[in-house]
Amino acid sequence: MNLGSKSERGFTLVEMVMTVAIVGVLASAAMPLASLVSQRSKEQELRQSLLQIREAIDAHRRDFDAGRIAKGTTDSGYPKTLKDLTEGVVDQTSQKKKRLIYLRRMPRDPLHMDQSVPAEQTWGLRSYESPPDEPSSGNDVFDVYSLNKGVGLNGISYSKW
Repeated sequence: MNLGSKSERGFTLVEMVMTVAIVGVLASAAMPLASLVSQRSKEQELRQSLLQIREAIDAHRRDFDAGRIAKGTTDSGYPKTLKDLTEGVVDQTSQKKKRLIYLRRMPRDPLHMDQSVPAEQTWGLRSYESPPDEPSSGNDVFDVYSLNKGVGLNGISYSKW
């Protein structure tokens, strides 16, 4: 039984090197794509988290305007802390003094790297009295923003979203 010549029995070294080189080029092209998909996913989660918190802040303000939340002379109508959104505030129109709860849980900033930090502390806070171009915390929470210094795929800093 003739098995053929030596060159017919397997792959040559050149064929193996070319195959490995082609696989390497394809893998190096896929890595940036995987990174882009991961960043896009975190950005989508950031958008959703910001929307949830901002809607809860606005609902708190509407309830304040409707007289469901106790009014003080210096109150702006916005929650004093982010915990007011999850722990709730007393409903002044309820006979049983039920609490108005706006969020089941506080979403964390998906771009915040330290997972040991409580979700409320992963956000930057802007008070009603602070200017929009220089947000700072104060007596209430008018808005939230990401503390991440990076820039999104849209070219806008995460803190400006």
